[in-house]
Amino acid sequence: MDFSMETILPVLVTWLVTSVSFLVISRIPFIGVEIDSLPIGFISGAVLGIVSALVQLLFTALGIEILGGLAGFVIFVICFVITDKFVDGFQLKGFWAPVLGALALSVVSTLVYKLIYYIPGLAA
Repeated sequence: MDFSMETILPVLVTWLVTSVSFLVISRIPFIGVEIDSLPIGFISGAVLGIVSALVQLLFTALGIEILGGLAGFVIFVICFVITDKFVDGFQLKGFWAPVLGALALSVVSTLVYKLIYYIPGLAA
């Protein structure tokens, strides 16, 4: 297994972006995502990444390709709910919180990635 910087850096950037995005959406009151602290935000980002990777691996092993669209979003919402069950200090408040949270996380993460690639030299 290759643990070079080219392999590890994208994983670390994804984790950081997801964690920061979690912390941002937890500050939006109507979303219904609550994160108790900064460390919980980073743990939540890691757990969501692991859960998403395992679910994707499971579907791939079963020969099912779900890359995007509504089915991919529903799977992401389910991963969001699973993350809530595994991480103390990460709560989804209300029926719509997983849906709104997953949608908000996708939007905020996209904006953070665009910001990273917009700043010269940061995405080198």
